[in-house]
Amino acid sequence: MCSSLTITPSPLPALSFPTTSSTFSKFRLCPRPFTSPSSPRLVCHVGSNSNAQHVASDLKFVLHDALDASGIDTIHAREAREQFCTQIGRFTDIEKETSICINRCVDLGRAALYIAAEDDSLVSHSSVPLPVDDFITRLDDLSMDYCPHYSPEYDSLPEKFLESIERYLYDHKGFRRASSNLLEPRALYLHSVLTHRSGSAAMLSLIYSEIMKMLRLWGLLYFDAEIFFPHDDFTVPKGYHKQKSKESDQAHIMTSGNLLVEILNDLKRAFWPFQHDHTKTLFLRAANAANCVDRSEFVGESGSQIASAKAAQHRLDRGVWTSVRFGDMRRSLSACERLILLKNDANELRDYSILLYHCGLYEQSLGYLKKYRELKNSSAQDTLSSNSLSCLEEDAVDNLMMRLNLILMEHGWTRPSYARNFFGNNSEPW
Repeated sequence: MCSSLTITPSPLPALSFPTTSSTFSKFRLCPRPFTSPSSPRLVCHVGSNSNAQHVASDLKFVLHDALDASGIDTIHAREAREQFCTQIGRFTDIEKETSICINRCVDLGRAALYIAAEDDSLVSHSSVPLPVDDFITRLDDLSMDYCPHYSPEYDSLPEKFLESIERYLYDHKGFRRASSNLLEPRALYLHSVLTHRSGSAAMLSLIYSEIMKMLRLWGLLYFDAEIFFPHDDFTVPKGYHKQKSKESDQAHIMTSGNLLVEILNDLKRAFWPFQHDHTKTLFLRAANAANCVDRSEFVGESGSQIASAKAAQHRLDRGVWTSVRFGDMRRSLSACERLILLKNDANELRDYSILLYHCGLYEQSLGYLKKYRELKNSSAQDTLSSNSLSCLEEDAVDNLMMRLNLILMEHGWTRPSYARNFFGNNSEPW
């Protein structure tokens, strides 16, 4: 963790409690706090002692400026990023570690939609921004639509109450878990999941938690409920009565901070431009394509994997955008930038650096790689692991840094012409 990375949260509106209609009085509805007329959702004011952390101002992100330089309007992407930063700026250290079922300060649904809004703008180049408020309304309507499924007998049967929510969500509404092995882009963005009803574990957990929070506000959810976040490839998130939980359930509790990290990591993995050899980390795949890895260490690597790495580099050299199965430089860069803002993990700086290297942005790549080394060296917790992948990664970092220094020492070095092609006007549906 980097203690020097701080941000001052933006002022937030104070809570207000408007009068609630008695239409659903039989469900014992309580007044709901409003953040805006279009979105009745709970927020809280974060005081000046907030410990929310962001990346230091001396780290300048590349993506939006590079797109602007290529003649692509990024106004909607920038607005979405700013709104995302406003949401995560409300995180305190405690709030980050709070379960998604009781999170209050950060509107996770809205944060996830701003992630989708930025990527939508990057890919579609639409003159109209993604209608975030409309999808917030659709998310809230899911909770409202559950009300006819509620039965008074659930007051004394928490397990039956949770079962009824899951019947409503997975059977009546038809939400389902998308295969982790064949994740399509629409399974990774909240607005698409609300439309197509097929999503990742993180997206389904977010939707489930939003229903729980709304039901708690209305006085229907009276007991301490938790969501079991699945770590396999098939199970859907399930609710359980926390007072009757087992110690083994603790590992499956998803916190607010980790949920956003999970969402962004899903995007980063899905759109990483080097999809070969899933036994290796994302960084090693990119380092391998850049010939920064000693190939003698790659025992058992098949010819098809080597060919895949070369093909990926060839596509990138030509500035070619391909399907999700072969990555998307724009969305992988975008995910890396938001992870740096959110997580402050040194490895995110390293991964971002090697993507910039493949874009031919050598000076920026070296800057982030140096920052990565500074954080690794200054952190007592980040001791070098002895496992083979970690050793390979550190060797690749050394090789990449040496190469970048040599490039920058050359007189009159210039960025290769294909670097501009990465940010060209290559819109595509997704």
